[in-house]
Amino acid sequence: MSKVEVIKRPVENISNHFKQAAWMAILESLATAIVGVFLIAWPDTVIKVVAYVVGVFFAIKGAYQIINYFIVKGQNDYFNNGLLMGVISVLVGIAVLVMGEEIASVFRIVVGIWMIYESLVRMNTAIKLHAAKINIWKYVLLLALSMLIIGIFVTFYEGAVVVLIGWMMVLNGIIGIVGDVMFIQYVNDFAEKLTGKKAHE
Repeated sequence: MSKVEVIKRPVENISNHFKQAAWMAILESLATAIVGVFLIAWPDTVIKVVAYVVGVFFAIKGAYQIINYFIVKGQNDYFNNGLLMGVISVLVGIAVLVMGEEIASVFRIVVGIWMIYESLVRMNTAIKLHAAKINIWKYVLLLALSMLIIGIFVTFYEGAVVVLIGWMMVLNGIIGIVGDVMFIQYVNDFAEKLTGKKAHE
């Protein structure tokens, strides 16, 4: 699809696509928070199950991103990281599922890397918002940096116990939900900046 054709696309279509992606991200953050609550309540029982759940989650998320990339390929620069992120997610998911029990022993690192990955995705969103001159980019970036700090802490702090990791996941999930809700509130403005058209045109 040429750039001219992109500009002609109704802004509502792009806006709806962003909203769908944001709602999916909210569900992911909510799932993170819920898993964190389970880890706090039943750390020994949950951790092995979570290892497999994380593997399936990464594989499905990666497959979605890869498919979504080819659906929207060439429409605008916002989606350029979709294919790479999707491939990485699928590979991580397969690794987790194949290693199984071994992954449970390094659960802290897996969760930490996941948090870092999510924070980098949101940083990319903040950069795109800044380029589109949407004022909330500062808050999205701040929330992404908070998620990055949590992810680094969980990944590299060997003394982090399962219950502490659970609390970090809950906090990470809440931060993610707040950031995505903020994005949804300004998604129409973002779509208009990308297309150069108003929603009513």
